[in-house]
Amino acid sequence: MSDISRSINKVDNDEKITGKAVYIDDIKLENMLYAKTVRAEITSGTIIGRHYPEMPTDYHIVDYLDIPGNNYVKIIFEDMPVFVKDKVGYYGEPIALVVGPDKQVILDIISQIVFEYDAIAPIYDYVDSVIHYDYEKGVGEAVFEPANRVIEYTYETGYQEHVYIEPQGVIGDTDGDKISVYGSIQCPYYVKNALINTLGMDEKKVRVVQTTTGGAFGGKEEFPSLIACQVAVAVKKIGKPIKLIYNRVEDMAYTTKRHPSTIRMEAAIDEQNNILGFRAHVSLDGGANIGLSSVVLQRAMIAATGVYNINNLAISGDVYRTNTVPTGAFRGFGAPQMIFAVEMFIHHIAKELGIDPLILRNKYMAKQGDSTSTSGHFRDPIIMKDMIARAKELADYDHKIKLYGEHMPTKDMPGIGMSWFLHGCGFTGSGEQKHIKAVVRLHKDVGDIVTVLVAAVDMGQGIKTTMRKLVAHVLELPIEQVIMHNPDTDLVPDSGPTVASRTLMIVGALVSQAAEKLKENWLAGKEQIFEEKYKQPKYIQWDEESFQGNAYPGYSWGVNIVEVAVSPVTYEVTLKGTWSVYDVGKAIDERIIMGQADGGLLQGISYGMLEVMENKDGMVQQKTVTDYIIPTASDTVNMITELMDNPFELGPFGAKGAGELTLIGGAPAVALAIENAIGKSVTKIPVTPEYIMSLIEGE
Repeated sequence: MSDISRSINKVDNDEKITGKAVYIDDIKLENMLYAKTVRAEITSGTIIGRHYPEMPTDYHIVDYLDIPGNNYVKIIFEDMPVFVKDKVGYYGEPIALVVGPDKQVILDIISQIVFEYDAIAPIYDYVDSVIHYDYEKGVGEAVFEPANRVIEYTYETGYQEHVYIEPQGVIGDTDGDKISVYGSIQCPYYVKNALINTLGMDEKKVRVVQTTTGGAFGGKEEFPSLIACQVAVAVKKIGKPIKLIYNRVEDMAYTTKRHPSTIRMEAAIDEQNNILGFRAHVSLDGGANIGLSSVVLQRAMIAATGVYNINNLAISGDVYRTNTVPTGAFRGFGAPQMIFAVEMFIHHIAKELGIDPLILRNKYMAKQGDSTSTSGHFRDPIIMKDMIARAKELADYDHKIKLYGEHMPTKDMPGIGMSWFLHGCGFTGSGEQKHIKAVVRLHKDVGDIVTVLVAAVDMGQGIKTTMRKLVAHVLELPIEQVIMHNPDTDLVPDSGPTVASRTLMIVGALVSQAAEKLKENWLAGKEQIFEEKYKQPKYIQWDEESFQGNAYPGYSWGVNIVEVAVSPVTYEVTLKGTWSVYDVGKAIDERIIMGQADGGLLQGISYGMLEVMENKDGMVQQKTVTDYIIPTASDTVNMITELMDNPFELGPFGAKGAGELTLIGGAPAVALAIENAIGKSVTKIPVTPEYIMSLIEGE
């Protein structure tokens, strides 16, 4: 059998290249109506009066009064209303839908709606903590008592917008007493559970179908549950199919973002310049609703040591509620913020101590058997030394790091930076066992065609190809004999959400196990069904209260090197080259992983130097792809990327997580490259020309 890493054509190439793929806005149902959201025009306060115009025939207002179940979106906390009843938490919060057959008439109706408000002073600062965690390792805070000196830096990160190709959208439909929702989503059962809660209906009367999805990056994890609930309530009231599609301005102004953060890092140093321990506090801006912020904070705090083994830790963090658009899931889930801080901090410690950063970093690099930040252990081989050596060789790093930094004001200032990073794969701690409880199923029909039945969605990352490839390799069948459709909750079991770099490592492992059982019991020409349920490895022992134990089943690792040139006149940064080496266990399809790697790195670099999103009086200022700048093809350079096999014992064919890992190192790598170029310490991202100017000119 050929090496599973050998690339094949993605199974959905043809339909996407030719335009045959059917996205949510391509779907038109008979008698379908359209919906538009009516939004709050204050950032904080209470609605004290509603004035709706007289509605034309077949036009409807849908608001909180029409909700038959609970008026909150079921996520973790119960604080995101489906429709605002009275209290407004942010500008643009959904109050109602206007539904009807003509979009222009809908807009005319919305222009006539008047709300009376009792506005109150909004909160934009980090003062209202709604989530707090803390944990220690070793002697914790006590390590600072005998310290010879304490080095302290504060790091800041901003918003990041997902800018998926396809905006948010859903269609609701009804068949008798059953409600179906179709959508551009990444977590079908999250949406289904939210619908059951809001509609107050039996689970058998609620169906969710994922349509071909044009990108997500986490932005279609929790947010689609909100609009799905709104549309489902409207369908239940009106009894006709209804489509709600956001335009780009709506999508950028009112959907969830990456959490801005402020991270204070402190290091206790002894007389021999050894790092005795870290103390850190993570502050995240949760926006008006908590949503998934608690999990994002946990991820950030657990990543407090990055790839380094620091024996003593005192880590704390808070999520703050502000009167701004809610923040939520985004590729990396808190790790990009913290890894940026850690990688910059280890460099800044070295500079303060007068030590070569490479020497200091290598001294504390984690090794197999070392303790993790949460006092678990790195069980698997760590091949970072080989990865670092290879990345440096590819980039000619040692030569360039010595050469650059001698700045000539009449020429562009060259710089090079290198980041080291890891990412815990799967849900934190016992999340898979306690909360997700994944189930997968394989169905073989009488024609010996095998269908993969899972809730995992393909949102561009290639799951339809890699899942089929796994089964085909186990069963030694041509891939054409294995089928996987977009998930429909009436047909597929709940294998969990497509998040947390778990899809191949967790769901794929279960699919492979089911395929092994099918292979052992194969009956040609007979219908057969095999099911597999997740069982937590015995070595995962996790205390959710104290943050102690093995936080993740396994870790993926990466090295990014980024080279830049900074203009001494405009302070603009030009990307010159990137070199990367990753350990994702074993690639199930190398070309798919390379696409994830290069796309993820560019997204991370852009987070670090380009993507500016600001709030003014609670309103997002960059609401179009003209105002919010992301890289285009002209900004991209030749990206050299290599994979190093390091198979994971529990992953299918040795696979680990890859989707999130490849974004995480981009921001610190480019920030360190700019720091190397200008000779000034960088402590916040994005590193814009204005920020560079302030550093160089000492403002």
